[in-house]
Amino acid sequence: MKKIIVLLLLLLGMNQNGSYLVPFQLRAQTVNPVRNSSGALNPVRDLSLSGTNPAAEQRGIISNGVKEDVLANGLKIIIQQDPFAPLSMFQIWYHAGSVNEEVGKTGLSHLLEHMMFKGTPKYGAKTFSRIIQRVGGIDNAGTNKDYVFYYQKLAPEHLHLSIELEADRMQNLILDPKETLSERDVIMEERRLRYEDDPQNLVYEEVVATAFKNHPYRRPVIGWMSDIKNITRDDLYNYYKKYYVPNNAFIIAVGNIDKDSLITKIKKEFNDIPKGPEIKKINLDEPEQNGEKRVIVKKEAELPYILIAYKAPNVLSDDNASLEVLAEILSGGKSARIYKNLIDEKQLALSAGAEYDSLYKYPFLFYLYAQALPGKTIDEVEKALYEEIEKIKNEPPSEREVQKAKNQIEAEFIMGQDSIYLQAQMLGMFEAIGGWRLKDKYLEEIRKVTSDDVQRIAKKYLIEDKRTVGILIPIKNQDKTTETQRHRGGNEY
Repeated sequence: MKKIIVLLLLLLGMNQNGSYLVPFQLRAQTVNPVRNSSGALNPVRDLSLSGTNPAAEQRGIISNGVKEDVLANGLKIIIQQDPFAPLSMFQIWYHAGSVNEEVGKTGLSHLLEHMMFKGTPKYGAKTFSRIIQRVGGIDNAGTNKDYVFYYQKLAPEHLHLSIELEADRMQNLILDPKETLSERDVIMEERRLRYEDDPQNLVYEEVVATAFKNHPYRRPVIGWMSDIKNITRDDLYNYYKKYYVPNNAFIIAVGNIDKDSLITKIKKEFNDIPKGPEIKKINLDEPEQNGEKRVIVKKEAELPYILIAYKAPNVLSDDNASLEVLAEILSGGKSARIYKNLIDEKQLALSAGAEYDSLYKYPFLFYLYAQALPGKTIDEVEKALYEEIEKIKNEPPSEREVQKAKNQIEAEFIMGQDSIYLQAQMLGMFEAIGGWRLKDKYLEEIRKVTSDDVQRIAKKYLIEDKRTVGILIPIKNQDKTTETQRHRGGNEY
């Protein structure tokens, strides 16, 4: 859970125009920031992943201090009171991530997120943020594969501003054609900086696109460059009208707030917004992978890098908790197996670790990664990573090692509840995936994991025929090389 908490904290520093949730490279690890900078679940498994669900049809449900309500138009409200919080957090989430985009239209979700700050007839461009800042608040947004969310952090007495502003831009966004073209250029430059000019992120993008044949998770959240440059104002408008509707959204509010009065205010502003067409759940099966896939990326870089991705289930699976513990055993700090063996003892890697991405609506990936030290080959590093997996397959980790990993996961999860931002974000992410009550089941499942469970899931998921391997081969920048030789008087060219 450390990776989730760190990612969410990083989001607090995003640009005012909003920024997409980078799925891998921003998730800091104790052993390495990949970039030098990024049962018990059965009762809720049948919940719909978008729109309302049967359980939510009950009004005014209160569970574990969380109150939920659903408006007649399908908008769900989830409120958690924290009497000790000096500020409050208001968030609105839409089931409108990159998974919802059509082929040839990748990047729509992220670009629309940016355009949501460009104004309505009532509140002009940048007015939204200025109103929030005027009362000492902050606002921002984020997009990932499954959803987009917008948030404001401000004093409880000013929550009415968030409600009024979000209700307005849910239905009245201008989407000026000139602003659309301008912001599209901004996104294209963002893509160049984050991917085209970032070798490790480029490897990540290629690995994910190669690992999945059919599922839309293969597409990058920011979109492919060829798609971004062809997005039109009409594309954005149609996407906005389809997905930014009450029955495809939910509200999260956390802080020292009066739940009933807040619900009354939300109903006043949102109740008259008409319900949109039913959003059908994505039902695409990913073909079985029957052999290892490999992809090579040649890019200007200092050192070779490897990213190994195994198909893995999401948080709704019975195996989720065991995979979380396995990732922590492999990569939960400097005493964890990968850091200790590849970095400290064998001195093969400058950075290395493991990552399990479980907080998605659909099954995703479990990673191993490493950057080779100068003088070491990527083949040596790859072999050493596999050896760590084989050790667990051949002999289960000790109960002490498993308990240490479980303690670390629990401590990180609990510490995250100290922040109202993280409280709201956790509720939102679990709600987007399958219901906010999943959050309360998470630690219960972690505590049940045994050493035999860890060995079993390593044998089940971390197998050669189910993995995709991406390797970065560094190349020299020819322009820089040529320029240097010119200054030296070289005539080779």
